[in-house]
Amino acid sequence: MIGSIGAEFPTLKMPDGNDIPVVAYGLGSARQRGPGKPRDETLVRLTEMALSCGYRHVDGAQIYGNEEEQGDGIRASGVPRDKIFVTTKYSGADPRTSITTAFAGSLERLGLDYVDLYLIHMPYWASTKEELQQQWAEMEAIKESGRAKSIGVSNYLQEHLEVILAAAKIKPAINEIEYHPYLQQNGLLEFHRTNDIAVSCYGALVPLTKAPGGPVDGLWSELARKYNVTESEIGLRWVLDQGCVAVTTSSRKERLEGFVRKLPTFKLTEDEISDIAALGRKRQRFRGYLRKYFDPVDQKLGHSIDY
Repeated sequence: MIGSIGAEFPTLKMPDGNDIPVVAYGLGSARQRGPGKPRDETLVRLTEMALSCGYRHVDGAQIYGNEEEQGDGIRASGVPRDKIFVTTKYSGADPRTSITTAFAGSLERLGLDYVDLYLIHMPYWASTKEELQQQWAEMEAIKESGRAKSIGVSNYLQEHLEVILAAAKIKPAINEIEYHPYLQQNGLLEFHRTNDIAVSCYGALVPLTKAPGGPVDGLWSELARKYNVTESEIGLRWVLDQGCVAVTTSSRKERLEGFVRKLPTFKLTEDEISDIAALGRKRQRFRGYLRKYFDPVDQKLGHSIDY
């Protein structure tokens, strides 16, 4: 169900009843700040710039080490907190730190009383079925505390979702995954729809940024001319027109303004969506991110989980 939030991007209603803006500004891995590294003032400025351009969804993560900059950029924008959808993620890199403790640290670094969406960033920090289920039980407690309005996961395959759904009292509202024509996830979107779990997609522009020269290039260019938009906007629209949230980023204000201005003005036809998908499948599966964590056919994690 699509709703409107004024001049900004429209929203998608997640299964838990909460609305999420369908385009997010990602503070992703491109500007990670490792331990002991100096504060990244550029990231504060970019977050503020995205919000000034009309973005109302800011997607970050504990593991990027830049939650302080994310929070400062939100405050610097002057946009009221209740008008901004804030996502962050549990890293799990340090197994000694519980999700509950990690979440409290994220709130402190962000300088916020709550987040709109809290995700488990990746499933590979759990080595057993019981660990996956225990992690999700901690997430449920965080939601019940009111400090995260919605909870979900990221980079989970069907096998991981099935494990947590078997024991969940509150199911994930959303799963954030890499998704584009060269990584169509082999039925994973259909599994989400069947089980009423929303999907958020990063890497929609991988065919342009990491795998140029592939079979979708010509059609994306043709459609860009037809709709008087850019190839990037075609790539993002392909995700949006499948009912998914798109996470994207840029350091160029004119590019961000173009997304806000152009993306709500057109939609691809069902045939165009299908044609892009068919061309994408002509290329060998290409994962742009987290390659070392998934097996060569991208059906399972690259390490065994004791199920």
